[in-house]
Amino acid sequence: MFEIAEYIGIVAFTISGFFVAVRNKLDLLGILIATVLTALGGGIIRDIAVDRVPYTFSNNYPAIIVLSVLILLILFKFHKKESIENKPLFIISDSIGLVSFSITGSLIAIEHNFNLTGVLAISFITAVGGGIARDVIINEIPFIFKTGFYGTVSLLMGMAIYLFNIYNLITFFTLITIFTIGVTIRVVAYYQKWKVPII
Repeated sequence: MFEIAEYIGIVAFTISGFFVAVRNKLDLLGILIATVLTALGGGIIRDIAVDRVPYTFSNNYPAIIVLSVLILLILFKFHKKESIENKPLFIISDSIGLVSFSITGSLIAIEHNFNLTGVLAISFITAVGGGIARDVIINEIPFIFKTGFYGTVSLLMGMAIYLFNIYNLITFFTLITIFTIGVTIRVVAYYQKWKVPII
């Protein structure tokens, strides 16, 4: 279940990371670095936080997936599209990546017997860590800090998985249900412009 969610998240965040890099007019190397950070950065931070060898460094599939998706996006000229960051493909892929990595982060935290605070923290770091790193290197205010109901969705996913685990309800079916609800909430929040209150 971890690997399925991890690979879905990598594909989804590769797509959204590519779109953000193209919007900022980065060259090919810049696009590669920004995409890799978005897709793999959160997972690397997560694994370091729980004191284990990063999954990306012990398995070849993550890098292969990122490069394959990146090549396909370039071959099909997605970088030529106008206003790509507002297109449904970007919104959906970013939402899928957010929820998938929230799930993998929560599962890893639970595997290491973390309490609720730990589960929420690792879920959050896994989901948004790569995006924050990407935005910092391209000198932007991180996406997480200016988009309503983004990080909030990650925390909700972590809370749900923690509670389901307490009652031994973590199964493939429940994870699919949590995943579907999470993606739906994020997409609806985007189009309905839900926001966390600004002080």
